[in-house]
Amino acid sequence: QVQLVESGGGLVQAGGSLRLSCAASGGTFSSYSMAWFRRAPGKEREFVSAISRTARTTHTSASVRGRFTISRDNARNTVYLQMNSLNPEDTATYYCAADRNGLGVPTRVVEYDYWGQGTQVTVSS
Repeated sequence: QVQLVESGGGLVQAGGSLRLSCAASGGTFSSYSMAWFRRAPGKEREFVSAISRTARTTHTSASVRGRFTISRDNARNTVYLQMNSLNPEDTATYYCAADRNGLGVPTRVVEYDYWGQGTQVTVSS
Protein backbone atom coordinates (compact mmCIF):
# COMPACT_ATOMS: atom_id res chain seq x y z
CA GLN A 1 0.00 0.00 0.00
CA VAL A 2 1.35 3.39 -0.98
CA GLN A 3 1.59 5.97 1.77
CA LEU A 4 2.03 9.68 1.20
CA VAL A 5 3.05 12.03 3.98
CA GLU A 6 3.02 15.79 3.48
CA SER A 7 5.04 18.29 5.47
CA GLY A 8 6.11 21.91 5.32
CA GLY A 9 2.82 23.68 5.89
CA GLY A 10 2.38 26.48 8.37
CA LEU A 11 1.48 30.10 8.94
CA VAL A 12 3.10 32.71 6.71
CA GLN A 13 2.51 36.37 5.96
CA ALA A 14 1.27 37.52 2.59
CA GLY A 15 4.16 37.73 0.15
CA GLY A 16 6.05 34.96 1.90
CA SER A 17 7.11 31.52 0.74
CA LEU A 18 6.74 27.93 1.82
CA ARG A 19 8.03 24.66 0.45
CA LEU A 20 5.83 21.62 0.82
CA SER A 21 7.21 18.09 0.68
CA CYS A 22 5.48 14.78 0.15
CA ALA A 23 7.34 11.60 0.99
CA ALA A 24 6.11 8.36 -0.56
CA SER A 25 6.60 4.82 0.66
CA GLY A 26 5.29 1.36 -0.12
CA GLY A 27 5.23 1.63 -3.89
CA THR A 28 7.24 2.44 -6.99
CA PHE A 29 7.39 6.20 -6.76
CA SER A 30 9.24 6.71 -10.03
CA SER A 31 6.38 5.12 -11.97
CA TYR A 32 3.68 7.45 -10.65
CA SER A 33 2.49 10.79 -11.85
CA MET A 34 2.30 13.06 -8.83
CA ALA A 35 0.23 16.10 -8.03
CA TRP A 36 -0.75 18.67 -5.45
CA PHE A 37 -4.35 19.62 -4.77
CA ARG A 38 -5.80 21.98 -2.20
CA ARG A 39 -9.09 22.54 -0.43
CA ALA A 40 -10.01 25.85 1.06
CA PRO A 41 -12.72 26.06 3.76
CA GLY A 42 -16.16 25.65 2.20
CA LYS A 43 -14.78 24.85 -1.24
CA GLU A 44 -14.16 21.78 -3.36
CA ARG A 45 -10.75 20.20 -3.67
CA GLU A 46 -8.97 21.86 -6.58
CA PHE A 47 -6.02 20.98 -8.73
CA VAL A 48 -2.81 22.93 -8.12
CA SER A 49 0.01 21.26 -10.04
CA ALA A 50 1.13 17.92 -11.44
CA ILE A 51 4.37 16.38 -12.61
CA SER A 52 5.05 13.39 -14.83
CA ARG A 53 6.98 10.39 -13.55
CA THR A 54 10.21 11.56 -15.23
CA ALA A 55 9.64 15.23 -14.33
CA ARG A 56 9.80 16.03 -18.03
CA THR A 57 6.26 17.46 -18.01
CA THR A 58 4.48 19.65 -15.50
CA HIS A 59 1.13 21.36 -15.48
CA THR A 60 0.09 24.12 -13.09
CA SER A 61 -3.27 25.78 -12.61
CA ALA A 62 -3.64 29.32 -13.83
CA SER A 63 -4.41 30.58 -10.33
CA VAL A 64 -0.89 29.79 -9.09
CA ARG A 65 1.15 29.72 -12.27
CA GLY A 66 4.29 31.81 -11.99
CA ARG A 67 4.20 31.57 -8.18
CA PHE A 68 4.16 27.81 -7.47
CA THR A 69 6.61 25.25 -8.83
CA ILE A 70 6.32 21.49 -8.59
CA SER A 71 9.35 19.22 -8.65
CA ARG A 72 10.31 15.70 -7.69
CA ASP A 73 13.30 13.67 -6.62
CA ASN A 74 12.81 10.04 -7.56
CA ALA A 75 15.91 9.02 -5.63
CA ARG A 76 14.28 10.36 -2.46
CA ASN A 77 10.71 9.30 -3.33
CA THR A 78 9.62 12.87 -2.72
CA VAL A 79 7.63 15.50 -4.55
CA TYR A 80 7.83 19.19 -3.68
CA LEU A 81 5.74 22.31 -4.11
CA GLN A 82 7.61 25.58 -3.87
CA MET A 83 5.13 28.36 -3.15
CA ASN A 84 6.18 31.98 -3.53
CA SER A 85 4.32 35.28 -3.30
CA LEU A 86 1.64 33.70 -1.17
CA ASN A 87 -1.61 35.53 -0.61
CA PRO A 88 -4.57 34.88 1.72
CA GLU A 89 -6.48 33.17 -1.13
CA ASP A 90 -3.85 30.40 -1.02
CA THR A 91 -4.99 29.44 2.49
CA ALA A 92 -6.04 25.80 2.30
CA THR A 93 -5.19 22.26 3.20
CA TYR A 94 -2.73 20.98 0.60
CA TYR A 95 -2.81 17.34 -0.45
CA CYS A 96 -0.30 15.21 -2.28
CA ALA A 97 -1.63 12.58 -4.70
CA ALA A 98 -0.22 9.74 -6.79
CA ASP A 99 -1.54 8.29 -10.04
CA ARG A 100 -0.30 4.71 -10.46
CA ASN A 101 -0.97 4.77 -14.20
CA GLY A 102 1.89 7.23 -14.57
CA LEU A 103 0.56 8.70 -17.80
CA GLY A 104 1.01 12.39 -18.31
CA VAL A 105 -0.10 14.97 -15.78
CA PRO A 106 -3.74 14.38 -14.81
CA THR A 107 -5.67 17.24 -13.28
CA ARG A 108 -8.81 15.56 -11.96
CA VAL A 109 -9.25 14.19 -8.45
CA VAL A 110 -10.70 10.92 -9.74
CA GLU A 111 -7.56 10.15 -11.70
CA TYR A 112 -5.44 9.80 -8.57
CA ASP A 113 -5.26 6.59 -6.59
CA TYR A 114 -3.40 7.53 -3.43
CA TRP A 115 -3.69 10.57 -1.20
CA GLY A 116 -1.88 12.02 1.75
CA GLN A 117 -3.56 13.36 4.86
CA GLY A 118 -2.85 16.96 3.96
CA THR A 119 -0.86 19.84 5.40
CA GLN A 120 -2.37 23.17 6.38
CA VAL A 121 -1.16 26.39 4.81
CA THR A 122 -2.43 29.65 6.28
CA VAL A 123 -1.52 32.99 4.77
CA SER A 124 -2.20 36.08 6.86
CA SER A 125 -2.81 39.49 5.35
